[in-house]
Amino acid sequence: MDRRHFFQNTALVTSGALAGCALPGVAQNKPRTPFAVADTYLPIVGTDELFPVRRIYCIGRNYAAHAREMGSDPNREPPFFFQKPTDAIQHVPAGTVADHPYPTLTKNYHYEAELVACLGKGGKSIPAEKALEHVFGYSLGLDMTRRDLQRAMGDQKKPWEIGKSFDHSAVVGAVHTVAQTGHFTQGAIWLKVNGQLKQNANLNQMIWNVAEQISKLSEANELFPGDIIYCGTPENVGPVVRGDVIEMHIDGLPNLSVKIV
Repeated sequence: MDRRHFFQNTALVTSGALAGCALPGVAQNKPRTPFAVADTYLPIVGTDELFPVRRIYCIGRNYAAHAREMGSDPNREPPFFFQKPTDAIQHVPAGTVADHPYPTLTKNYHYEAELVACLGKGGKSIPAEKALEHVFGYSLGLDMTRRDLQRAMGDQKKPWEIGKSFDHSAVVGAVHTVAQTGHFTQGAIWLKVNGQLKQNANLNQMIWNVAEQISKLSEANELFPGDIIYCGTPENVGPVVRGDVIEMHIDGLPNLSVKIV
């Protein structure tokens, strides 16, 4: 489904666990403006509510084997995070194969399969032992990457945002509440391209688990309801071309599939 289906000009979440959460920069009664600016929402499974996405955080090199394949030392180096714009989201409903456009400027377009944690509570300097209390739910996602642009910028010691933060680069499923799934500390995570297994790991192989990610991230940024975190990808990231079909799986969540067009 096209991400525009979840763009609205006014807040739609009016009841339930997220009701009344005042998101920073979002007025309760929006002022008159010369043009509409889209907000981003994801469906919450089993309800008629929508999850309002405030910020997209992504952790880098959070599986040891992937850190090695990216040329980094995986021995518990301090975690680092980057962001994607919220309108980079492409929501893919379960049971569908959504068209995903091959982006401009790249000749080496990579998939990265990831667990996505969706926050319902915010805070600063959150202790790791309390961090999971801040999670509203989970989803699964693809951190799509223009790898050639990312590497070129890194080689020049320039920000590599152009390789990570572009239209449709944050593919994601619907939000499943913690009450529906529990917390994800282990379980298979895999990705196939055209039916061939490419990535295959266990969530317990994360260098920094979900609670630790939330805690570390909250030391640098105050977190708020609506923030989501892409929790890192296993090894064997690789390229796709037009016509390829990606299927991603995490135990306990419905599979996510896109076709590169």
